[in-house]
Amino acid sequence: GMAVVSSRAAQKLERPLFLVRHRRLSPGKEETHSSHRPSFADGMVKIAFSSPFAPKQPKKDAEVLVPEQDPEIATHGTENSTGRCLLTLLGLAFILAGVIVGGACLYKYFMPKHKVYHGQLCYTESQDHIPEPYFLPIVEEADIREEENFALIDVSVQKFSDSDPAAIMHDFDKLLTAYLNLHLNKCFVTPLNTSVVMRPRSLIVLFVKLGTSSHMPPSTLVHEEMVVTETENVSELGILIYQLCAGKETYRVQRRDQMTGLQKRSADNCHTIRHFENDFAVETKICEQ
Repeated sequence: GMAVVSSRAAQKLERPLFLVRHRRLSPGKEETHSSHRPSFADGMVKIAFSSPFAPKQPKKDAEVLVPEQDPEIATHGTENSTGRCLLTLLGLAFILAGVIVGGACLYKYFMPKHKVYHGQLCYTESQDHIPEPYFLPIVEEADIREEENFALIDVSVQKFSDSDPAAIMHDFDKLLTAYLNLHLNKCFVTPLNTSVVMRPRSLIVLFVKLGTSSHMPPSTLVHEEMVVTETENVSELGILIYQLCAGKETYRVQRRDQMTGLQKRSADNCHTIRHFENDFAVETKICEQ
């Protein structure tokens, strides 16, 4: 009989709808072992299914379990975050450096260069100040840097002139003057003559005056003669003269009137440069022995 009940119960379990029966006792009556009779309901299995649509009742005294983080994983995550921050800062530093260098290059190549002054001074070779029918001009371009304490004079040559073109560097820090004869491609270095060459600030004033005034009185021509005494190591003459004379034959010259034991006409290979660094013109004759 139990086998039959169990098989029937199994068939009922296979049905999609399950029926759960409860035996009900009459009030005031207690079930005894002797009065109980097995029935079909006794052999049924009570199965309860919770509906997925039924609202869930909150459990009292429920504890929220928070998983503990592994210390090694936490440390590894912190290290990764620090590394990313360092890489980001390094990248920003490289970008900033590129912007600064690029801005400097743009400023160097696109901003206007230092002002170059233009001037023309007329002179007469007459020693007694007798006016001549015409006056000979000397045309120069000057790069004068008062803050760097030097003046670079570019002397151009007019037609029918026996003067050589030249670039003249006056270094007021080293107290040296270098004449680069562009016809010979040679440099001649001598002590700076401060009685002839104005300081940078005064030179700027002179060139501004020459550029604004078209009726400057003609100046006299002062003559000086120099003689080559020895070769010169250009690397020992300062950066300014080095930039002018590097790769060229360079000689030390001395004023003839300051030399002793030499005849006035002992040197015949001479070249002339006419220039001005004051309100009068100068003819510098450099002779090689």
